[in-house]
Amino acid sequence: MRVLVVDDEPDLADVLSTVLRGEGFDVAVAHTGSAAVHRAEAFRPDAVVLDVMLPDLDGFAVLERLRREDPAVVVLFLTARSALEDRVAGIRLGGDDYLTKPFHLEEVVVRLRGLLRRAAGPAAPSGETAGRQLVFEDLRLDEDTREVFRGTDPAERIELTATEFDLLRLLARTPRKVLSKQTILAEVWQQDLGRDAHVVELYISYLRRKVDAGRTPLIHTVRGAGYVLRLPT
Repeated sequence: MRVLVVDDEPDLADVLSTVLRGEGFDVAVAHTGSAAVHRAEAFRPDAVVLDVMLPDLDGFAVLERLRREDPAVVVLFLTARSALEDRVAGIRLGGDDYLTKPFHLEEVVVRLRGLLRRAAGPAAPSGETAGRQLVFEDLRLDEDTREVFRGTDPAERIELTATEFDLLRLLARTPRKVLSKQTILAEVWQQDLGRDAHVVELYISYLRRKVDAGRTPLIHTVRGAGYVLRLPT
């Protein structure tokens, strides 16, 4: 797996890259936002460990450019900016997770491996054919390829980030069942992000724009209870 480390502190970037290489990752390093964008074009990382406070482009601008080139790339923000609005901004733009400095190197590795596992999806059991699918009405998710389609004749492929896919998959595995925000936080993020329910609301809004726009809405809010995948009533 290829990981791009982006941080303007050379010592920290060196330590991170050394640890990640020791864990078996192929690592490249960039110290500015513009360098990160150019490095990513050639290196094609599977994941990016991205600082927010960079000397030219900030991490949020870098994330937007990376997502345009590769919507599936995993992005872990690693920054001294711990304010709630910064965390929400990173998630809103498509960041997959957020750690604040100071941090434990072991936690970076664990978070990164977890994000990459989620992005790859579950492996097909030995002897079984890949292609497990979740289908609800005209919505279809392939759990092995992590592809999403909506409609028929022909079906339209919908590009989702790793976190968006995980959220939609959770809803599709339990159609017609209302899931609370805390349940979604625990299942999708494996943490509560300071119990900030706005993160869930943001991602639900992203899914609606991508999955429901111009179609029969399937993702619904149940006021005071949570969210559910079902037909309109």
